[in-house]
Amino acid sequence: MMQQTDLAGSFTLPGTSLTVNRMGYGAMQLAGPEVYGPPRDIDAAIAVLREAVDAGVNHIDTSDYYGPHVTNQIIKQALHPYRDGLVIVTKLGARRGTDKSWIPALSRQELTGGVHDNLRNLGLDRLDVVNLRVGGFTEPTEGSIEEPLTVLAELKRQGLIRHIGLSNVSPNQFAEAQNVSEVVCVENFYNVAHRNDDAFIDDLAAKGIAYVPFFPLGGFTPLQSSALDAVAASMQVTPMQVALAWLLQRSANILLIPGTSSLKHLRENLQAAKLQIPAKALAELDAISSSQRVVSNAKIERKES
Repeated sequence: MMQQTDLAGSFTLPGTSLTVNRMGYGAMQLAGPEVYGPPRDIDAAIAVLREAVDAGVNHIDTSDYYGPHVTNQIIKQALHPYRDGLVIVTKLGARRGTDKSWIPALSRQELTGGVHDNLRNLGLDRLDVVNLRVGGFTEPTEGSIEEPLTVLAELKRQGLIRHIGLSNVSPNQFAEAQNVSEVVCVENFYNVAHRNDDAFIDDLAAKGIAYVPFFPLGGFTPLQSSALDAVAASMQVTPMQVALAWLLQRSANILLIPGTSSLKHLRENLQAAKLQIPAKALAELDAISSSQRVVSNAKIERKES
């Protein structure tokens, strides 16, 4: 069992009494293959959750559409009754088809039912934070989010939700959301190679709002992966540890939720909170982002020609 460790400092969600360590845990990988059905080893999943909390993790990111229902039920089995200070953040906005597909679920009935499913499967009377998940698989899709967000705001007034966040949204959608409800966090696709949200992160930081990146190693090209591997080798750590440490150094409002079903990988992820990337290596990592922008600009030019 890991001893409790410093997890990159803490962050208090704006307008709340919820203070979390910046290194958290994402529960998606606790479900079976393709995030569907039960895991191969439920006891191992329970062990990962318990060790994470014992090590100081007090921010768990989950959703009742993982499984569906599976990850929340495992969280309850492993950790209920929950320790004081443990913040569980869940997501609404999708459901799973019997073919393992991901189906948008943004109607009033689906959102209300989703809140009650989360409450039941987590064993809670009220959800700490609920993120409204919209957009595509990794990127936002522009359009109004007022209608589904209004439903969550009503559920908040009913006392079923304490605070509201957003997932996979654009800056325009965030601005629209602030007219409907206070927003405490934004969870979007971002990593050292995919940095479309750079300005968005800085804007949220100025407002004291948390930014939670998902897919810290998602969408890398082979060339970018090689560059990350080289930095990791120079520091004698893993590429995942470098990617996580870079995010923590990127901005103080960034909270991490790396997921794993492996105790070994959990320990490696938590150790990333102690890494300090030297200036030379940071410059090499920034070059990864520059190469991504060159590729993206070339694609745009081809489309326009």
